[in-house]
Amino acid sequence: MATEKNKTTKVSEMPVEEKLKILYEVQQIDSKIDEIKTLRGELPLEVQDLEDELAGLETRITNLKTEAEELNLQVSNKKVEIKNSQALIVKYDEQQKNVRNNREYDSLSKEIEFQTLEIELSEKRVKEFSQQIKDKKAIIEEAETNHSERSADLKNKKSELDTIIQETKKEESELVSKSEAYQKIIEPRLLSAYKRIRHNALNGLAVVTVNRDACGGCFNKIPPQRQLDIKMRKKIIVCEYCGRILVDNAFSGEEEE
Repeated sequence: MATEKNKTTKVSEMPVEEKLKILYEVQQIDSKIDEIKTLRGELPLEVQDLEDELAGLETRITNLKTEAEELNLQVSNKKVEIKNSQALIVKYDEQQKNVRNNREYDSLSKEIEFQTLEIELSEKRVKEFSQQIKDKKAIIEEAETNHSERSADLKNKKSELDTIIQETKKEESELVSKSEAYQKIIEPRLLSAYKRIRHNALNGLAVVTVNRDACGGCFNKIPPQRQLDIKMRKKIIVCEYCGRILVDNAFSGEEEE
């Protein structure tokens, strides 16, 4: 605990000029990391979108196939019902030949009529279900074609992304390690401010130089007295317009004449 306290004290006692140099160096490293990530462009998002789309298509295809199987089962059931009704008609027809009175004959006739209607209704359902199966198969084929095309797109995008990552992996890893090492010697309050400014800046720049009397981030003019204070490097000065930390050109090796 005492060691950690001494370390924090040493960092806070570091001269402002040294703090600014370290901050500027961290910014340069982080900017290079940003450039590497920019090389990847929208590829990571495109890969994620394609993966999500494929997952959605797979779920849809599975559901459609399940529905088609259920319809096939219903067709089979209806065909069984048709056979049963046909068998009953044959049975009742035979019984009519041995009836003892008109009442029995009429009763059997009604049963035959009922079973005939059942057959017609079942046949109608078989037609309807068969058409639905046909429609679903067409949709499944379209979805599977779409899935195949999207899978090929995903494979290409992943290959492209993997190539870029492999080409820049070593450099990015070294830069990240370097940035983390520098960040460890920046006092927490200042590091937190740097990260906050960097997060809010569209270009990721939290530390910028003064160029042609203007802020290197938002390009608003910096008053002469404020520029003098920046060159003195006695305190941390931020742009009153964009909030970025300002350093003089000597840090970048492009000091104005």
